[in-house]
Amino acid sequence: MQPARFIPTIVAFALGLPAAGPGGAVAAERPNILLITADNLGYGDLPCFNPDSAVRAPHLDRLAAQGARLTGFYTASPTCTVSRACLLTGRIAQRHGLDYQFVGIDENYERGLDPSEILLPQVLKKAGYVTGCFGKWNVGFAPGSRPTERGFDEFFGNVSGNIDYYTHNYRGKHDLYRGTAEAHVEGYSTDLFADAAIDFIRRGAKQRKPWFVYLPFNAPHYPNPKNKAPGEPCIWQAPDAAFEAYGYDPATEHEQERYRAVLTALDAAIGRVLATLDELSIAEETFVFFYSDNGAFMLKQRGLEVASNAPLRDGGVTCWEGGLRVAAIARWPGHIAAGQTIDEPLWSPDLFVACARLAGAELPGGRKLDGRDPLPVLTAGKPSPHQSLYFRYGRHTALRMGDWKIVRTRPSEPWQLFDLSNDLGERNDLAASEPERLGRLTAELKRWEQDLTATK
Repeated sequence: MQPARFIPTIVAFALGLPAAGPGGAVAAERPNILLITADNLGYGDLPCFNPDSAVRAPHLDRLAAQGARLTGFYTASPTCTVSRACLLTGRIAQRHGLDYQFVGIDENYERGLDPSEILLPQVLKKAGYVTGCFGKWNVGFAPGSRPTERGFDEFFGNVSGNIDYYTHNYRGKHDLYRGTAEAHVEGYSTDLFADAAIDFIRRGAKQRKPWFVYLPFNAPHYPNPKNKAPGEPCIWQAPDAAFEAYGYDPATEHEQERYRAVLTALDAAIGRVLATLDELSIAEETFVFFYSDNGAFMLKQRGLEVASNAPLRDGGVTCWEGGLRVAAIARWPGHIAAGQTIDEPLWSPDLFVACARLAGAELPGGRKLDGRDPLPVLTAGKPSPHQSLYFRYGRHTALRMGDWKIVRTRPSEPWQLFDLSNDLGERNDLAASEPERLGRLTAELKRWEQDLTATK
């Protein structure tokens, strides 16, 4: 068991903990926190979100059955670098300043998040958590920006984006690091990251201190020809066992079969991490959250041929639902009811606040957070804490308020208006027939943009 500490009364109420005692506080054990992200996973890829999916993902299916499927969960940005920065800061890109994708060696190794930004592991570390990051970083590895310099006690993973799963190469450079030093190990990246997380969790259990694991897999990101040696095929990569789960030949050239194997390998790795919690008898003491960093890419040779965002429109790098609304699952036995579906609008910056609340940690002052506490939604069926959600990436801009959404793909376009309660695929533009509602949403968007200008 982990050491008890005091949690403010409002947090205890949100979590369904006992009422406050003398002094207005309540003693409660702080849970471990396991935050898992996939990379460009489609909203419709997993069977637990799409019954028509042919993908085999029994461990994620089980996780969903043991907790809650979040069908109205959004990433704050439809691209890898920005979405990760929003998660780690609890702030959208227009506040933390990293509003574009890091591509190439120079951008990934010579840049980073603004040093003034306070990252989630820094908040949790102050509250006494041991912290580890295992997987894809992609928010800058310049000196001072590396994970172990921004609050993580340990880091093992790739610096940049879509590395080769076996050689760990990114655009001609070895991209796998332990701490701040290159790490040369053999193995499939998905399995290596899971193994590192498992080792950290086992050691954390012996230390009798609460731990935070950020496990950002690089799967199922599309393969990159720039990571391949001359003459090497640019194909989706997975261990033989993942192909054999379907009866596929591991040498198959069928792209969809290969993509399914990547997802099954990811599911198996997550399953091993979850099994470790069971083995150590700490599953009930661990808050687990899984989601995709953004929607699957619906671009030729980068996901269009194999992935599914069904029933959503378009995909990654856009502000259509397929780029922003992502598969998400939350599990915390005894607090989050098993087998439920939660459709309330939430987004990735909320996880910053949730983790701080779970840890009994103070939120950083002197800055505007865009995350709100989602725990009452997850544990007590409360409505979303958000009046609206604002998105901007590249030329795309969108805002969701209630069941309604406005979107445009460039500033010169008129706004399109969609009723998501009846039109999740964003096919029926109601801007002309609902001018008053359109006006309310555009006014709310202007309020956001004025706030972004006035406060950072």
